[in-house]
Amino acid sequence: MESCKDEVATAGEVAVVVVPLPAQGHLNQLLQISCLLSSSSSSALQVHYLGFSIHTQQARVRANGLDPEKISKIHFHELPTPELDCPPPDPAAALKFPTHLQPLWEASHLLLRRPAADVLREIASKSRRVVIIHDSIMASVVQDAASIPNAETYSFNCISVFSLLSLVYYRTGRPFPAVAAVEEAGLRELMPDLEDCTSYDIQRLGSAQREFLKFRSGEIHNTSRVIEGPFPDVYEREGFSQNLKQWFIGPILPPLNAYNKKQNVWLDWLDEQPPDSVLYVSFGTMTSVSDQQVTELAKGLEQSKVRFLWVLRDADKGNIFSGKPRSIELPEGFEERVIKWGAVVREWAPQPEILAHPSTGGFMSHCGWNSCIESITHGVPMAAWPMHSDQPSNGFLVTRILKTGLMVREWGEHRELVKASNIENVVRRLMDSQEGVEVRMRAQALGKEVRKSVQPGGVSHIQLHSFIAHITRT
Repeated sequence: MESCKDEVATAGEVAVVVVPLPAQGHLNQLLQISCLLSSSSSSALQVHYLGFSIHTQQARVRANGLDPEKISKIHFHELPTPELDCPPPDPAAALKFPTHLQPLWEASHLLLRRPAADVLREIASKSRRVVIIHDSIMASVVQDAASIPNAETYSFNCISVFSLLSLVYYRTGRPFPAVAAVEEAGLRELMPDLEDCTSYDIQRLGSAQREFLKFRSGEIHNTSRVIEGPFPDVYEREGFSQNLKQWFIGPILPPLNAYNKKQNVWLDWLDEQPPDSVLYVSFGTMTSVSDQQVTELAKGLEQSKVRFLWVLRDADKGNIFSGKPRSIELPEGFEERVIKWGAVVREWAPQPEILAHPSTGGFMSHCGWNSCIESITHGVPMAAWPMHSDQPSNGFLVTRILKTGLMVREWGEHRELVKASNIENVVRRLMDSQEGVEVRMRAQALGKEVRKSVQPGGVSHIQLHSFIAHITRT
């Protein structure tokens, strides 16, 4: 069933339809751009957000930092959710990629196309132009837009340009292009080989999108030249842009205004800690950590004696609203022993606000791109612990190129258990050493420049409004 406002775009208006991949990091980024477009003062865009009902609801429930007033401007199309046989996440799996979500992604490509086409035709019939912004891995779902005369499609890349380049070169066997930032100190030889970073099935699904990506009119990237330096230019120079218009509009993040600074028990806890003293620990929504690794991490944090705020949750299921998540056990007495300097969070946490808090001085992360850009924007140095997908490349970008973080363990050792002593060592290096001070200074300097880039006159702000001007052209 469609659940959206009664008002529809009148003749002459431009409507935008956003189609995300049903995975939290993708739902979030595409909801963020929906809010940016619907609340833009330079245009009057009607924005629609389309997906299975459980996933449009998931996006809204977890809308960290977004103003409800901005969300209320979006027309949500909640399509019937099919019965899905998604297994639970497997924390003991050697491959950390969330293969348990594959049935959901297959169902999305199979079952969303027809209702999506119906929605697009209905909106197009009442609009001067309908602009479809789709996750790059959802191109086949919106393929029928090619038969709608007043429709244009734009792919949205939820990963860094550096990761895009790394994955392409790894899969084709071509050497990474000569870029000063990579050539420095022989970094090209140190780049992760990306073995076991994804599953065969998701690679197959991604490859199947190429046929339908040819219909797009351009690409949008949640990154910027301020963050990634030369890599957007390399992407265009090497021909991957296929002469399509590119917009590097990131970071797509909500402003930390009065609304999203509202009270939260963990923000209250942070208020009581000294500046830059707390290590925030979170591995996102698509990673399950083994019981053995949880024990080693707990021991390492305890031995470090560094203040920490640890979000301890299992990976998302296909339907986050069904059943109870796995209960993750900590070493006996752990929480009592660390109560004076550490806290464990087992519910959804307001990550952007935590990273923006002055007491947060470090972020131990899986290096998902959402987490990376939030950490970079707020000037928080990272302890990089990539698990799968684009994360090895992101970790390399953060630690080797931007030099705003330290590696917990190299990707070549990703199948090995990270011992408590190693965790203790990297935590102390990041939070309590001269090396950590220098990393933090670089992170804070970059964060300042990134925040400037999204203000009026900044490069990302200019790119965003260039895109809006393009899709609203007469």
